[in-house]
Amino acid sequence: MRVLLAGSTGAIGRPLIGALRAAGHHVTALIRSPGSAESVRELGAAPLVADVMQRSSLLRAVDGVTADAVIHEATALRGAAPRLRADDPTNALRRAGTGHLLDASRVVGARRFVTQSMTGGYGYRNHGMRPLVEDAGFGRPHGGYADSIIAGCQSTERQVFEAHGIDGIALRYGLFYGPRAFSDLFATMMRKRTPVIPFGGGGTNSWIHVDDAATATVAALERGVDGQAYNIVDDVPIDWNSFADAVAVAHDTPRAVAIPRWLLRLSAPYLAALMVDTSMRVSNTKARHELRWAPAFASVPDGLAVSGDRADLRR
Repeated sequence: MRVLLAGSTGAIGRPLIGALRAAGHHVTALIRSPGSAESVRELGAAPLVADVMQRSSLLRAVDGVTADAVIHEATALRGAAPRLRADDPTNALRRAGTGHLLDASRVVGARRFVTQSMTGGYGYRNHGMRPLVEDAGFGRPHGGYADSIIAGCQSTERQVFEAHGIDGIALRYGLFYGPRAFSDLFATMMRKRTPVIPFGGGGTNSWIHVDDAATATVAALERGVDGQAYNIVDDVPIDWNSFADAVAVAHDTPRAVAIPRWLLRLSAPYLAALMVDTSMRVSNTKARHELRWAPAFASVPDGLAVSGDRADLRR
């Protein structure tokens, strides 16, 4: 297929270009800065300069481009603040940005649209021991600090599912780890002896290596069903103590320094919502069956054992 990819330079964007090319797809990569053009070309994609949040200029940029599918991986998570803002840029990309890219998909003639969602859309709370499946109740705010993130995920999913004439598919990724992802940030903080986990280890979450997220996205592009969401997670949910220990081993850092929960809530409310309030075990069974996909790395320690040593080289 000819694929128009938004979010091509992020943690998942770079391995996704490689996975798409390996599967025989042609990739046109949207980039905001001309300075990213050469790195995108080196990955095998054709760069196209456009800002997803500027609808008119985006539509002008894609005029004359043809594509069979659009993949929306555009976020601003790399520079995310510890406190959510009313104008959070990632939420804007999931709300307005999704609409702009759907308009662009009609200009380029695309009939498939894959959007990035996240398991956080199930809610930042304790979900107990039962694995969460895709009909477990998604996008329902519950009065918590991170409700705007839940609403953003619900918005992007609703828009692509309801788009006329376009097959819309949503991927509910677990927390990303691997090169340029959350594990790299953790490693940097641990080297500086910055407190990164709450006392007691925090809740349990489901993760996904960025390389596995990329192969799942290609599987969804090729085999995903219109109007369906898929959980893209590995097989072994872990708590924050276990995650930090795996990062320390892979990156050869000191062990994580813990912080009191009240202080984490005060200094980094979003991280508190994620680490303290949230505990979820997410099932990937539907993706295994319908997309015929399985993660290469069953758990975070497995994935970091391969990618940890080379993370610094790939920055």
